[in-house]
Amino acid sequence: MSGPALPGGWSSKRLKHVATYNDEVLPEDTDEDQEIDYVEISGVSLARGIEEIQRVSFGQAPSRARRKVRRGDILISTVRTYLRAIAKVDEATPDLIASTGFCVVRPGDGVDSGFVGWVAKSEPFVSEVVARSVGVSYPAINASELATIPIPLPPLDTQRRIARFLDDKTARIDGLIEKKRALLDRLAEKRQALITRAVTKGLNPDARMKPSGIDWLGDIPAHWETGNLRRFARMKTGHTPSRSVAEYWDNCTVPWFTLADVWQLRDGTRWYLEETAEKISEIGLANSAAELLPAGTVVFSRTASVGYSGIMRISMATSQDFWNWICGPKLTPKFLLLLFRSMTQKFEESTSGSTHKTIYQGIAASLQICVAPLEEQRAISSYVLASASAIDAAAMKVRESINLLVEYRDALVTLAVTGNISVRQ
Repeated sequence: MSGPALPGGWSSKRLKHVATYNDEVLPEDTDEDQEIDYVEISGVSLARGIEEIQRVSFGQAPSRARRKVRRGDILISTVRTYLRAIAKVDEATPDLIASTGFCVVRPGDGVDSGFVGWVAKSEPFVSEVVARSVGVSYPAINASELATIPIPLPPLDTQRRIARFLDDKTARIDGLIEKKRALLDRLAEKRQALITRAVTKGLNPDARMKPSGIDWLGDIPAHWETGNLRRFARMKTGHTPSRSVAEYWDNCTVPWFTLADVWQLRDGTRWYLEETAEKISEIGLANSAAELLPAGTVVFSRTASVGYSGIMRISMATSQDFWNWICGPKLTPKFLLLLFRSMTQKFEESTSGSTHKTIYQGIAASLQICVAPLEEQRAISSYVLASASAIDAAAMKVRESINLLVEYRDALVTLAVTGNISVRQ
């Protein structure tokens, strides 16, 4: 493991010389009804350790649920190593069964398991694991190769002192990070409440209200309209030109919005679609069900990232993964976008499918909305944009402070396990 020079009295040894790995596995004849506490790679992160433990019967667990894990062991993912799924197994954690995608490291006598665990989570060690991995889509490292990575090793009493120091210091940092993440959650809730109230109640707190007759809306201002969305906007779908016809994909000039572009809409802070990863040709457009939709069209993701929405800044086509709405004379694109972003719960209730959530055409076409007069829609949109932008700016500062704390935490771990800071107390 490369990194800062080690202090006097420290040594460097390969991991396999201070620990064993993958010592125990469940036997093939394990009773299928036996309950196990199973941990998968997706349930482990470098920052938070073991985040999810599944209580399942052996018969229901994946076939890769094989490795036995004891308290004091260290889990290091050997597949998809870019995920950096590494965790120490502490005293509060029950005996586990881990995926065979982990190398289960068990520190031996003469070394402190807590210290080795911190070394495994330090940046030099993690980078070495990633660097030695092979493969593009699913980079992996053999456990035997991982075990040859050298680690820094001070005297045992120093190991214990460093482990206690990092346990204490990182717990304090993690506590502060969690408070900041809770603040982000509150800001997100405030933002959502702002949008929902503005597009369902308006800006005048003294406005006379009436029942909307629509379950998700409740009371609305008495002078607003309600009705099926198709009363106020035309519904269009998208399409993908045939990939087998090469000329459909030559001289591509038409912006084409697909699921590869949904990242622009995920955090809900963007109003407009800015770019597309792909374009299609004029001839591909002419020979498919795709349409060139005008600027101002509101795009609504109907599958995978259900409900994500945005406004076309320029004319675009879309893939079949979207319902597209061209607003009529009584509805502005911005107000419709805000309505969609206030309907999160409604969309969750309206999706079908266990693996790939989808809002089908019949459901999307039957959505009921409320519509304010045009001038009021514009005033509401301006107010929400300004207010939400202020919340977004505050949230960005919180995220930046979280990133700084994470960087400080990672640096502290590396400095401590390589002897480059004093941990006498």
